[in-house]
Amino acid sequence: MRLFAAVLPPQEAVAELADEIRTLHALPTAGELRWTGHESWHFTLAFYGEVPEDVVPELRERLARAAHRHGPYELRLAGGGRFGARALWAGADGDREAMRHLADTVSAAGRRAGVRFDDHRHFTPHLTIARNRRDADLRPYVEELAEFVGSPWTVRELCLVRSHPPVAGVAGQQPRYETVGAWPLGE
Repeated sequence: MRLFAAVLPPQEAVAELADEIRTLHALPTAGELRWTGHESWHFTLAFYGEVPEDVVPELRERLARAAHRHGPYELRLAGGGRFGARALWAGADGDREAMRHLADTVSAAGRRAGVRFDDHRHFTPHLTIARNRRDADLRPYVEELAEFVGSPWTVRELCLVRSHPPVAGVAGQQPRYETVGAWPLGE
């Protein structure tokens, strides 16, 4: 199964970001972007990819231990950025260092559980809000997001999420995400 570890924002934070994104839809090329659904918004801490069924119990156990070692921390959705011309994202403000440490720990938990994945990347806390199939200038969107600052909230949970890819050939299809495990931080 295709899995990743994540932090899921609360509904209040999702609603604030959704309001902000409505303003982005007024920009000239907004119709060319594939906007992600609100129900799928998350901060990926570690993307494990395809994980064999027999490895999942060990991964779950190690993620539970990882969650126990990290306390809750404050976060808010704020600003935004882009990965090249292909992905537009909302950023995070608050205890980003705590989030980075949690990301490092859940990456190590995956490796120790036997998951083979490429985690050699600089961690950038981001929540993908739109993708583009071809290169486009996403700078106006990033500029619009620059002043966005959501309300603070406390991250209290680490989640293991299963990704169900979209049905090939069906227009408008997006991946569907299913939380298959959740552990409180610091408990």
